[in-house]
Amino acid sequence: MTSPASEDAELRQAFALFSETSEKLAGAYLELQAQTARLTSELAAANGELARRERLSALGEMAAQVAHQIRTPLATALLYTGHLTRPQLNDVDRVRFAEKTRSRLLYLERLIQDMLLFVKGARLVATTFTLADLIEDIAHTLEPHATAKGVVLRLAEVDPEMRLTGDRQAISGALINLIENALQASPTGGVVELTVTGQGSPFASFQVSDTGAGIPEDARARLFEPFFTTRGEGSGLGLAIVRQVAEAHGGWVEWSPRSGGGSTFSLFLPFEGQGNQHV
Repeated sequence: MTSPASEDAELRQAFALFSETSEKLAGAYLELQAQTARLTSELAAANGELARRERLSALGEMAAQVAHQIRTPLATALLYTGHLTRPQLNDVDRVRFAEKTRSRLLYLERLIQDMLLFVKGARLVATTFTLADLIEDIAHTLEPHATAKGVVLRLAEVDPEMRLTGDRQAISGALINLIENALQASPTGGVVELTVTGQGSPFASFQVSDTGAGIPEDARARLFEPFFTTRGEGSGLGLAIVRQVAEAHGGWVEWSPRSGGGSTFSLFLPFEGQGNQHV
């Protein structure tokens, strides 16, 4: 049986995460409001420029999509939180509802992070770092997820001297997005692999392969569009953010079918000293 101290810790953690996520939601909506006001002003000043109309339309679509996707997990978290206040609830159910609340709040947090990354766009800060350090950080983040799902995660071993110049956090986020998608696409017992090639050329190529079912033909042309997703749950911003990060660094991203089934996403970024003119 779970001890009272453990229950209290679970509840405190769930409510702390709820409070933190609520603050991030408020900040995200303020950012959306500011962006909307700025773009509306630009639209009026430009007297109907097509590009700015498209940006305003995209922002409105984003606000509507985010509101739609936040509604269900937030309502579910509130429902579970309501259960936690029931005095007759037994210890096992209390811990179970606390965990379910935490799960929904973590999902909300990820939605907010994706939205803010997309809104902020290419406002990046460049540093120079080794690929070995980058891959080590990714391993610490994703190996527990792969283990929990029963998927083998193979990460590249690279030359310790290989370096990139760019926004490390943004590049790490882009690769984590690609690997998380691959983990979700792969069945239990599947394999997700990150390889890095390109040494001696201007661009590093990060290739993320999975052993999933692949991408339906009718979805391939829209893979990198904002808000497009083939999953029932998700912001639909992950691959759009990957493309945004790639282009901001002077690179690009592409998809190809994996030999033997599954998918391969390739992210191309300039090596140290090979441009990065956009960062």
